[in-house]
Amino acid sequence: MASDIPSESAPAQEATLPAEIADRLRRTADGLVAAIVQQHDTGEVLMLGWMDDEALRRTLTEGRVTYWSRSRAEYWRKGDTSGHLQHVRSVAMDCDGDALLVRVDQVGAACHTGTRTCFDGRDLGAVVGEGAR
Repeated sequence: MASDIPSESAPAQEATLPAEIADRLRRTADGLVAAIVQQHDTGEVLMLGWMDDEALRRTLTEGRVTYWSRSRAEYWRKGDTSGHLQHVRSVAMDCDGDALLVRVDQVGAACHTGTRTCFDGRDLGAVVGEGAR
């Protein structure tokens, strides 16, 4: 199974997000914000990715999710090589502006390992709290 490979290198130009969005974002020192990705109809958490302003702008305007790869220092659009597309349904910012919730229609596996989510089969065995049912 092919993994998702960056679609292109970062452009030299600065991203142009609407001011009402850009002003509310609280980015890391590297200019990134965490993007939690969720299946829109089931609520299943699929993965976590990172976005800079340009990746977020592309996601908001193109209908497909774009991420910034910290390890490769490149943009990548989910599914361009694997065919496991993420079609945007909605994007929301949390109350602090330091995380995004991207609701998608996931086609195929979300994880580069081929599992449905990046969390499948990776439970750490936490003790279940008393109030849990």
